[in-house]
Amino acid sequence: MPKHPLQNSRFPKSSKYDPEWVIKNQMGPNALWLIEWLCEEMELKPGMRVLDMGCGMAMSSIFLAREYGLQVWANDLWIPATENWKRIREAQLEDRVFPIRAEANALPYAHDFFDAIVSVDAYHYFGLQEGYLDDFSKLLRRGGEIGIVVPGRMIEIEDHPIPTHLQAWLGEHPGAFETWQTAAFWKRRFELTPEISVRLADSLEDGWREWLSFSEVTLAAGQERPQGNKEGARKELEAIREDAGQTMGFVRVIARRGHEENELG
Repeated sequence: MPKHPLQNSRFPKSSKYDPEWVIKNQMGPNALWLIEWLCEEMELKPGMRVLDMGCGMAMSSIFLAREYGLQVWANDLWIPATENWKRIREAQLEDRVFPIRAEANALPYAHDFFDAIVSVDAYHYFGLQEGYLDDFSKLLRRGGEIGIVVPGRMIEIEDHPIPTHLQAWLGEHPGAFETWQTAAFWKRRFELTPEISVRLADSLEDGWREWLSFSEVTLAAGQERPQGNKEGARKELEAIREDAGQTMGFVRVIARRGHEENELG
């Protein structure tokens, strides 16, 4: 029996998950593939307290708890916590995943509380605010890591023009293209925060192919993003195919906050 297209050998942990469940709960390019790529380079240990910022329908939070034995605070603004709690209970992870509905500028967490912070396909919505990381990083203990994956550009483009072949899609989303930036841009942005040191900033090799593959699967299944529509999904698919990695893909950044308290002084 042939493998399902979502059972991708590049992402073996994600391939264990029911494709229908993944399609049903997706809110963008495959969150499980992206969180797996992020976690490959993060220092995660069982029992750590982790903030999953912009978790959507909590797929990434469930993945983190199940695959790495983490305690995860599943934070999202668009999805009610009660809806995510239902998915968490179905996954039998009530003791490890805790759903929270909170806005990025009004987070209810204590400073120095989390051992790690992750964000997949969400940080570009709020993290470009001037000085945002200065306050956000205070939720992380010293020595802890923050890791993000966002849609991004593969090349620097002066003055942020939308390439002609992407205009039919991105032209319907004013300002969206400006949030897509290169790995080098995000590295510079993170390092504006004095306590933050970036140890990795790169892009997913042939990430556009993974994006294209997932878009083809979800569109064929009659599933589009909750805030989208089939025509928009078709335009996205056409744009990815035509771009072929010239402009768009996925960017990963992993950084550390300061030093462990017991290493200071």
